[in-house]
Amino acid sequence: MSVDFEVQRRRIVESLVHMGYLKNPRVIKALLTVPREYFVPAHLREYAYVDSPLPIGHGQTISAIHMVAIMTDELEPEPGDKVLEVGTGSGYQAAVLAEMVAKQDPSRRGHVYTIERIPGLVEFARRNLEVAGYSEYVTVIEGDGTLGYPKQAPYDRIIVTAAAPEVPKPLLDQLRDGGRLVIPVGDLYIQRLLIIDKVDGKVKTRYGIECVFVPLIGEYGWKIKY
Repeated sequence: MSVDFEVQRRRIVESLVHMGYLKNPRVIKALLTVPREYFVPAHLREYAYVDSPLPIGHGQTISAIHMVAIMTDELEPEPGDKVLEVGTGSGYQAAVLAEMVAKQDPSRRGHVYTIERIPGLVEFARRNLEVAGYSEYVTVIEGDGTLGYPKQAPYDRIIVTAAAPEVPKPLLDQLRDGGRLVIPVGDLYIQRLLIIDKVDGKVKTRYGIECVFVPLIGEYGWKIKY
């Protein structure tokens, strides 16, 4: 039996709006546009619009749709923004960001730089972004995301999609003045979403929802093998 992904996509977005997870019209438009089914393993494609994390291999997951909605809403990316994402995974969050900063307003074409430490996922994400039509707006880098990507700094927005024990200093250093960083911080079992704004060189932190992410591994993250 074939699955009508467009219908499923519309239904889950309407549900998230009804539940209050989605409020920003530009985020709503992005989630209605980006085909999440291209960013999950083929054998799980029929579950692409179930609002739950799904395994993507290598012990990693694609975030639940409501979490992508919340984090993107908190990040508030604008057309023309240069965005750094730490934790590419399958590439879905990067595609949502690219839709907002580069495709929604072609006259202000931004770009997304996304870092992934697992080589297999780097290739998986690149293929997915190519198939979904976002590869020209997203650069996937293999490396330690806790170090950021100084080559393209500073960034208007930085988003981290893995759980950090504390906010990595390199990411704060690479955030543009007036920029925003969204990151889950806590222990290995539960975290709190932090929304950090840099104003006149100083950081102002607001605390969001509790959440659960896979660990952020790296020099400024967890030092465990995962």
